Amino acid sequence: MDSIVIYLGLALALIVVLGVGVALVLSRRGEPKAPPRPGIDYAPGVGDDDSVPRDTPRRTVEESVGPDALGATPLLEEPSAEELEAVWEIEIPEPAVGRFTRLRRRLARSQNTLGRGLLTLLSRDTVDEDTWDEIEETLLTADIGVAATTELMDHLRTRVRAERPDTPEAVRSLLREELLMLVDPAADRTVHATRTGDGPGVVLIVGVNGTGKTTTTGKLGRLLVADGRSVLLGAADTFRAAAAEQLQTWGDRVGAAVVRGPEGGDPAAVAYDAVTIGTQADVDTVVIDTAGRLHTKVGLMDELGKVKRVLEKHGPVDEVLLVLDATTGQNGLAQAQVFSEVVDVTGIVLTKLDGTAKGGIVVAVQRSLGVPVKLVGLGEGPDDLAPFSAEGFVDALLSDDA
Repeated sequence: MDSIVIYLGLALALIVVLGVGVALVLSRRGEPKAPPRPGIDYAPGVGDDDSVPRDTPRRTVEESVGPDALGATPLLEEPSAEELEAVWEIEIPEPAVGRFTRLRRRLARSQNTLGRGLLTLLSRDTVDEDTWDEIEETLLTADIGVAATTELMDHLRTRVRAERPDTPEAVRSLLREELLMLVDPAADRTVHATRTGDGPGVVLIVGVNGTGKTTTTGKLGRLLVADGRSVLLGAADTFRAAAAEQLQTWGDRVGAAVVRGPEGGDPAAVAYDAVTIGTQADVDTVVIDTAGRLHTKVGLMDELGKVKRVLEKHGPVDEVLLVLDATTGQNGLAQAQVFSEVVDVTGIVLTKLDGTAKGGIVVAVQRSLGVPVKLVGLGEGPDDLAPFSAEGFVDALLSDDA
């Protein structure tokens, strides 16, 4: 009899527990979900959050950019204070103005061999032929290039004979003027990516594998946002699985929407759709990341040419920025030539410039392609991409910082 009572008690307890569980599930059905991070409903099955099923509907462009941009009624209600706490936190990037100056000490330390070496040689009591040979060797070792070295040597010889600088300050002033002329301070180094009346400015990022194109695309997005522009990023590197996720993270940080395509999809289609969406959303600039490719692979280079031709159906591409690793020195010039022939490069981004003593690559690549260095990477931080300054670069070469 006692055992029957015990069994009845256990059964009653189990029924109560099940009832409470069902009531909790039903009560949570009506609770609002936390809003997703900023994104675009570009392709079914492509999400930006591994915790969300791939077939979960995404926010539309209207929801991402807001009604003010598109003149449409928002499809989502205003989030509550609790929901706002769940939204991805947006960073405020460091302004572009002054970045290069802030990073000059870092650059000066890596370029010290070139600048200090030249100053030491030219400051000798007697600048004889042996000294000139050492100066020439210093310039060639710094990857300035044969033609530029010959030109600079001729100018220095003429001015040293005529002016006979006899103080460290006079030598520094002479050398600064000649190096500055070599780097070309008059070159237009503006990144032309401003919206016109018909659509956004379009920037295409190209380069070989391993130069940091996707990172550069994200950092450039931050730089443009810091200057007050609205930005959309296009993940046209559809062959590297992590590329779109990496770019999405960069976009999330500054509130820039990212257009993505299916893995292995057509890069040209993604690029075209990014500009289409950017035009509809009235953004200022669309930056397109592309897959890395060897300059010797004809098929891949042809595909890159196709991406640019497809983009031009919208209108001219404002900038084609070639990303080069400064530590490769002269080896990067052959790559640069091929890319320039295929997509008409308009500017250079030199990454890892603070990691090499061969600062002459700035001069060599500009002369090789006939286009200016517009941006330089001077560190691994998110705001270590800076607009290039000819004056700041030469001053860093001749700096006393060690």
